[in-house]
Amino acid sequence: MAIKNIQARPSLWMATLLLVFFVVGCGDSIPPAPLPTMAQSSDIVESESQQGVTPFIRFVTFKGTSLAQLRSVRFEISPKPGTASKPVDVLYTLEALSRRGYANPGSHEITLPVFGLYAGYQNRLALALQFSDESKQTLEITITTPAYTDPNAIYDRPTILKKRLAGQALGFDFFALKTAYGTPVVIDSDGDIRWVGTGIGNSLSSTFLDNGFIVGTPGSTEFSRLEFDGTLQRKALAASSYTNFHHNLDPGKYYLLGNMDGLSNGVANVESIAIEFDSAGGILKEWDFAALLGDYMRGQGDDPSTFIRPGIDWFHMNSATYDPRDDSLIVSSRENFVIKVDYSTRRIIWILGDPAKYWYTFASLRAKAVRLPPGALYPIGQHATSITSDGLLMLFNNGAPSFNQPSGAPVGEGRNYSAVSAYDIDPVALTAQEVWRFDYGQTVLSQVCSSVYEAGNQSLLVNYAYVSGGTLARLVGLDAKRQVIFDFSYPNTGCSTSWNALQIPLGHMRFE
Repeated sequence: MAIKNIQARPSLWMATLLLVFFVVGCGDSIPPAPLPTMAQSSDIVESESQQGVTPFIRFVTFKGTSLAQLRSVRFEISPKPGTASKPVDVLYTLEALSRRGYANPGSHEITLPVFGLYAGYQNRLALALQFSDESKQTLEITITTPAYTDPNAIYDRPTILKKRLAGQALGFDFFALKTAYGTPVVIDSDGDIRWVGTGIGNSLSSTFLDNGFIVGTPGSTEFSRLEFDGTLQRKALAASSYTNFHHNLDPGKYYLLGNMDGLSNGVANVESIAIEFDSAGGILKEWDFAALLGDYMRGQGDDPSTFIRPGIDWFHMNSATYDPRDDSLIVSSRENFVIKVDYSTRRIIWILGDPAKYWYTFASLRAKAVRLPPGALYPIGQHATSITSDGLLMLFNNGAPSFNQPSGAPVGEGRNYSAVSAYDIDPVALTAQEVWRFDYGQTVLSQVCSSVYEAGNQSLLVNYAYVSGGTLARLVGLDAKRQVIFDFSYPNTGCSTSWNALQIPLGHMRFE
């Protein structure tokens, strides 16, 4: 029996083997090892890097046959130890790099523009290369940048009155100062310069749009698009009746709103025209407030000749805000009021301003006046109108009376401090509430210029552009509860250091 068992074993082994072959033939085999992903088989490596126009910009070149399978490249710049700002975080799709001439389809080489670097520092970068199969290759590189000395002796030497602490919630980490000394200057919430460009001598009239800056040239109708890689494109407005940009550029219904000077029958139309223009310089819409207000006042039986004074800065427009909720335009006239008009018909909807000023003596204008309850602050000398995420009209409430009214005309109230005011306005009842204000304990006065804008999380950037008689500028970051998170002071002459400032999303920028 034992011998039989021994002899039977080969037959059993053969039967088992035949069963395995049968199963394999039926397609139920153990799956083969998976093929490597594109990231696992990638041969992409850094090959070289070149300095940009300033130490804050670098061009890093990568080589490899696997670049043909690449979908996007993302870089993060690690913050310095002991700082609170988040990393610079930028993503380029391959299409975006191709449009800018940094990649060619089928090429084995691409160049990545890296910006937001610290100057004079060994910057550590983490790169994520995503392929068409969704796999990712990660690389770590170090970029050592040269030092930067601000030629204006301003932006590289802030006085930190209050430092942002690690972990403090703030809806922004980077902001741009609009300056009379060159391109916008990007600062982080720790006070470090993170970007400066070249080729622009004055960026007072500028804004951030589609991951770049649009800058109106003072004294002309030329405007430029300035990219973070340092490249510059110049264009001009198509219309010939305007003479120059002034004050701010703001987001419009279709593209941008500009504050313009112009000529009317050979007479200067000073700071009383708003336009919307497109990316090619075409004029989409115009609001001539001399004509608009003049027609309205005459239609209501008032004589506007002593209010509207051609050749004189009687209006002093400094910002414009498109309100999509009712397709309207809100314009700040520093000398008089904030006025809301219908975008298409230019019909006056309401006027919010100090009733102790000259404008209120005209019955036609008074009929459109919005009333505030006792104790509320009317806008006085205001700048930087905007609509908050919860639908309030917000502005920097300077507190300065009018400067250019006719001799003997009332100039209105003046205050010894500036504030940020947010209003809820009823356009039918012509009433409003000052829902909240921030006045820094009534300790800071900035009579002219200045701004406030909201970022994510209802955080605010407050720019006191003209402090201590114009010798200082103050940049203050507020959290959602309007608690001071940081406070920086810079040397200043007039409004030159930072007439206006706004948040920049360097912590989450996408080029697609």
